[in-house]
Amino acid sequence: MQFLYSHDSLTVIQWILRAILSFFFLLIAAKIMGQRSISQLRLLDFIMALSIGNIIAHPLSDQHLGMKGSLITISVLVLLYLILIFLSLKWTRFTKFIDPSPFTLIKNGEIIYKSLIKARIPMDILLSELRKKQIDDIQKVALALWEPDGTISFFLKSQYNAATPEDMSIMTTPFAFPKTLIKDGKVDFNQLKEMGKNEDWVKRQIKSLHGVEVKDVLLATTDDTQKINVFLYNK
Repeated sequence: MQFLYSHDSLTVIQWILRAILSFFFLLIAAKIMGQRSISQLRLLDFIMALSIGNIIAHPLSDQHLGMKGSLITISVLVLLYLILIFLSLKWTRFTKFIDPSPFTLIKNGEIIYKSLIKARIPMDILLSELRKKQIDDIQKVALALWEPDGTISFFLKSQYNAATPEDMSIMTTPFAFPKTLIKDGKVDFNQLKEMGKNEDWVKRQIKSLHGVEVKDVLLATTDDTQKINVFLYNK
C-alpha cells in the first residue's frame, strides 16, 4: 500500500496500482451517485464531475502527492452529492435552485429573443437543434422549451404532427418488448427462467426453425407470442 503515499519517485508498478485503484474507486463512486450523474449532466452533476476529475488527476500525475487525501475528499463529495440529491427531492426551493424550471424559446412559431439571451444560445445553435429534430420551419413549432440539462424540447403544432393509428381508428396489437434469448452465441438463462423455459427448448426451436446451433446465433429474441427472431453471424 506504499503507492498511496507521496514519494520522490514511483516505480512503474506503483503508477499502475494508482491508476487501477483510481479507476475502480471512481467506478464505485459513479455507481453510488446513480445513473442520473451519467445520463443527465445538470448543474450539480457538472460541479461534481469537475471537482472529482480535478482531485483525482493530481495524484495520478504527481508522485509527490499521496492518494489518501484525494480518496477521502472524493468520498466526502459523493456523500454530499447524495445528501443534496435527497434535499432536491424533498425541498422545493432547493430543487428550483439547482434544477430551474424550463423556459420558452419558441411559442406559436415565434422566437422569443430574450429567452435566447437568457439561455445564451446563438441563433445558429437553435437552428441546428431544429435540424436535428427534422423540423424545417420554425412556424411549425407550437412550443420549444430550454430544459435545465441544456437540451431543447420541441412540440409541433397539431396539424404538423404525424397521424397515429388512434387518429385513423385503426386497431392495433398491444406493445410487446422483445426478450433476448441468445446473444453472441450464449443463452440467457435468466430470461429463460422468467419465461418458464429451459435451454433444451431454445435449442429445439432454433434447430427446427432455422436449422442452426446456438453457437451460430448472433442474436435471438422473442415476444409475448413466443415467436423467435434469429440473426446469424455473417460468415
